Amino acid sequence: MPRTNDSVVTEFILLGLTERPELQPLLFVLFLVVYLVTLVGNLGMVVLIRLDSRLHKPMYFFLTNLAFVDLCYTSNATPQMLTNFLSEKKTITFAGCFTQCYIFIALLLTEFYMLAAMAYDRYVAICNPLRYSVKMSRRVCICLATFPYVYGFSDGLFQAILTFRLTFCRSNVINHFYCADPPLIRLSCSDTYVKERAMLISASFNLSSSLTIILVSYVFIIAAILQIKSAEGRHKAFSTCGSHMLAVTLFYGTLFCMYVRPPTDKTVEESKMIAIFYTFANPVLNPLIYSLRNKDVKRALNSVLRRRVVTKMAVPPLANKP
Repeated sequence: MPRTNDSVVTEFILLGLTERPELQPLLFVLFLVVYLVTLVGNLGMVVLIRLDSRLHKPMYFFLTNLAFVDLCYTSNATPQMLTNFLSEKKTITFAGCFTQCYIFIALLLTEFYMLAAMAYDRYVAICNPLRYSVKMSRRVCICLATFPYVYGFSDGLFQAILTFRLTFCRSNVINHFYCADPPLIRLSCSDTYVKERAMLISASFNLSSSLTIILVSYVFIIAAILQIKSAEGRHKAFSTCGSHMLAVTLFYGTLFCMYVRPPTDKTVEESKMIAIFYTFANPVLNPLIYSLRNKDVKRALNSVLRRRVVTKMAVPPLANKP
């Protein structure tokens, strides 16, 4: 819908993944199932860690926060996306679009540094195990977990304000399934130089700094593991890091080409495909990665399930009244 230069945009239209109507019901079912699995997986992880005292350790404290971030991340856009699959009117208000864009950027940055905090935790556990309880005290853990939220939501607000200070007069149709930066910049008829440079600097800095923390941590971790003489000891040490390394690979592997290029029609289309992966695939896979590859989590899950079975069996059936 073309707009004149003096018109004011009060709402946007989200084109979504496809404009083919015959695919909308199928996509609705597919993403609804993925969303429900994501909710169950991440909420289940949080509840399991809370219920089992053996998981009340720094590693699982950060894992709880990661599950919470993933849950919020996928919940930010999925309800609107599912509604649009079944609706002819695929609009979102200006304020709603700002909020969605802001939360996406903020949670993305939060996950960067939450994964970095988890890498530091593994570094201390493996490289300095005798002082682990001192270096990763409750106060330290709370500080390490709080920083990603504070920084992520601060920088996210700055980036979102820069985006929505632009003048949108060419169109109000967003070629995406949520209010993302690249397609919004394409709609602007004002100078986008400052926003594009700020987005590039933020993406480059946060990707490189968080990944540097992770890589440096793992350099020391691998060096420490290689000094362990027994094969069993090396395997045990590697197993405590395997889940995190896989999660980091999946997360960062989908993001390097997301915000580091000036937005064009081609990159907007590519960003939709990348966004599907880190909006849906990462949040649904993380609980599986950390449960299937983690003996403590599997042991805690079995323990909780056994307690529920025993509790049900211990409750006597209600006697029928004569």
